[in-house]
This record gives sequence, C-alpha cells and structure tokens, in this order.
Amino acid sequence: MSWSMRPARFADLPTIVDIYNSTIASREVTADTEPVSVESRHDWFAAHQKPTRPLWVVEGTDGVILGWMSFSSFYGRPAYDGTVEVSIYLAEAARGKGLGSWLLEEAMRISPEMGIKTLLGFIFGHNKPSLALFAKYGFTEWANLPRIAVLDEVERDLIILGLRLPGA
Repeated sequence: MSWSMRPARFADLPTIVDIYNSTIASREVTADTEPVSVESRHDWFAAHQKPTRPLWVVEGTDGVILGWMSFSSFYGRPAYDGTVEVSIYLAEAARGKGLGSWLLEEAMRISPEMGIKTLLGFIFGHNKPSLALFAKYGFTEWANLPRIAVLDEVERDLIILGLRLPGA
C-alpha cells in the first residue's frame, strides 16, 4: 500500500470527525460515548494548527482520507513541551492493513524535528490491538489508571504507554 501524509485542512474536518465517530461504538478507542459534531471540534482543530502540535491526515493514492494522527500537549505546562500524546484514528476500511504502524513510524521519525523527545499513548487496557501496536515500537507501560472510565456501565483501565525517542 502507498500512503501520504499532509497537514489537515479545515475542509477535512468533517471526514476527521466521521473517522473519529466510527470508533465510538466499539468502546475500545475513545471515552466519548456519543458521536461528536463537526462544530464541537472547531477549537480542537484550531489547537492543532501549531507547528509542534499538528494534525495530519493520511491519504491513499486516490486522495481519499484513510485516517488521521495528531500530537497533543501533555499537561499544558511549558516544562512538558518535549512530550506529546500521539493519537491515531483510522477509517474502518483502512484498519488492519499496516497503516497504524506506518503512522506511528512517521510520528517517531518527525518528532525530533519538532523538539519532541517523548511520545505517549493513552490507551484503554482492553484495546489489545492498539496496545500491541505501540509495544511493537518499544513503548512500555508508564502508568495504569485502573477503572477510571465507565463505558456502558463497565469500568475500564487507562494505560499510558511511553517512549523516549532515541537520541533525546
């Protein structure tokens, strides 16, 4: 497969939201329990227009958006500027084809150019595919927040995986 990544444009936001909303029903990926609206994501989109906290979309050779990846500030204090949470969301048809691996590799490759030294993944403990993906690239468990999310009356753990990038 051949993919390309580019900075997200405001016109991409409906597709970004559709991809995000497609993960809600699984109760494995996000703590949102109801679909979000495009309008509710305007501020989020604006916050990801900073050079060191970008939002990218990934496209197939036909130009169709297959997923997106973002870097978000950790804890919002200047001392943590070298640390980001990486989020990866894929369209249902793009899952299980190596795109998540490709995006995580890209995140690791471009992070040093932005002064990012540490990547974090916030993943539910029952989301085995995402935990395995991050582990494949050397992320290890840095925190386990037991039963802090309630999804359909089931308490779920949040695992924080971390990776200090080589050379950092």
